[in-house]
Amino acid sequence: MPAIQLLPELLINQIAAGEVIERPASALKEMLENSLDAGAQAISVELAGGGIKQVSVSDDGAGIARDELKFALARHATSKITCLDDLEHVASLGFRGEALASIASVSRLELTSRRGEDRHAHRITAEGPAVGTPEPATLARGTRIDVRELYYNTPARRKFLKTEQTEYAHCEETFRRLALSRPDVAFALAHNGRMRFQLKPQPLAARIAAVLGEEFGAGALAVDESGGQIALHGAISSPAHARGTRDAQYFFVNGRCIRDKLVAHAIRQAYADVLHHDRHPAFVLFLDIDPQLVDVNVHPAKAEVRFRDSRAVHQFIFHALHKALAGSAGSAMPPGATYPPVTAPAAFNFRRQTVMPLGVAQPAGAYDTMFAPRPEPSTPATAASVQQPPALPASGEDHPLGYALAQLAGIYILAENRNGLIIVDMHAAHERIMYEKLKTALDGRAIPMQPLLVPAHFAAEALDVATAEDEHDGLQDLGFDVAPAGPGTIVVRGVPALLADADVQALTLDVLHEVREYGASRIATERRNELLSTMACHAAVRANRRLTLPEMNALLRDMEATERSGQCNHGRPTWQAIGIAELDRLFRRGE
Repeated sequence: MPAIQLLPELLINQIAAGEVIERPASALKEMLENSLDAGAQAISVELAGGGIKQVSVSDDGAGIARDELKFALARHATSKITCLDDLEHVASLGFRGEALASIASVSRLELTSRRGEDRHAHRITAEGPAVGTPEPATLARGTRIDVRELYYNTPARRKFLKTEQTEYAHCEETFRRLALSRPDVAFALAHNGRMRFQLKPQPLAARIAAVLGEEFGAGALAVDESGGQIALHGAISSPAHARGTRDAQYFFVNGRCIRDKLVAHAIRQAYADVLHHDRHPAFVLFLDIDPQLVDVNVHPAKAEVRFRDSRAVHQFIFHALHKALAGSAGSAMPPGATYPPVTAPAAFNFRRQTVMPLGVAQPAGAYDTMFAPRPEPSTPATAASVQQPPALPASGEDHPLGYALAQLAGIYILAENRNGLIIVDMHAAHERIMYEKLKTALDGRAIPMQPLLVPAHFAAEALDVATAEDEHDGLQDLGFDVAPAGPGTIVVRGVPALLADADVQALTLDVLHEVREYGASRIATERRNELLSTMACHAAVRANRRLTLPEMNALLRDMEATERSGQCNHGRPTWQAIGIAELDRLFRRGE
């Protein structure tokens, strides 16, 4: 067995780089955070080759003294914390003192800096293990960091980097997050010599419109709540301006953009009564909390946090958003506004589902008839359909959900069994059925794919295009054949066989967003059920889809054969029973 020995410093830094600097966007994030921590009021970013060839960040911050330049590239050297007590209430974005050392170990790095009181700037260079000595240079007040040829000396890592287009998309998303976090700071971004963003200091509403587009601002509602050691402010979309995908969702804790299950759940709960679950809110929210009540040292990239009192934080976020939704009618705000609260009398309610043609591919059996494509009715069903039901057979107990009588309001199936009346929410019931089928298929290692006769081409965000390339194999396991077809276009050549007649664009974009946020590996494990639930919702029969009696009975039979069919994927009941005795009491029979 080899002897235990200390690792070389360069190898230690390269290992750390593998955890912290996953791609050019990771390096950009660390560099931008350093600029903000230095008090910069103007930050300029230059990228080349998607950030693979060059990532440069210039700022007008406090600068670094000549004698401290070498420590800036040393591991575990920082000006932001000095003891454990500091770590327990971190107020800065960076604090570990390892980012620049990690970047320097896998790139050709040049750091130039000048403090306001210095006569001139100084520069220090690093290339893998070789770190130079500071020398005089020319620079106005602040710091400039040039990172070139990322992973040039670790080819095993470099080969995992994607195309220039993909890596740029990740860098741009990182830039968006940091630009949203500090609207009081000027930001600029150029790629391959072309200016992409030039943002002046501006109110939050104007920064959101500049970064996310005017569409967000047109339907934004203000959030501004505080209590004790916690406050929440920002903007959320009204239910009327919800989206088909989970893009434009940004949540900041003490200025740090994070992903958190607890936060995501609180936001979903706040929208539960006003938004159907196949629509998603957009939001830019800032949670300010006493640093001692949140632990930011729980993730290598500092993308996650842990709250000391998670239940209290959940309730605070839920009530703040619930109040904003209940007291606002979604009035548009001008870009120069600061999102003062809007007080209109009523909340929106958009729970009704839209019409969507059936046609989900199924094995031969009861669903062959139910899902045969045919034209939708010209008007939605608003009363019970009046088809003659079959008589109950002598062995009625074989089918606990009985036999369909009619369809009510385009939403409910009314059925009769030996005990009385059964009322079924057809979308919720079918969603559970499809969810269980998808789970079974994925447990068999992969979901069968149905090639599309005509491939679907549609526009997509840069990050969605990047995800289609990055996660190609993982998407195939989910039954999708998706690939980039240009800078802002995706082509879909195959979808899960069970979902072959769903809206291909909406389904694919929802899945891409889920995969891009959590990664295919996490999707296949901890996020599997959430993703399959989303997919099942796209496949399920929609409200106002008029069904024939054979179709209704086919759904009832499949419910009886499906585990946990009494609840949909979101915990709501799929059916209710009203016994004959209860009906008799309603009509006071026998009195």
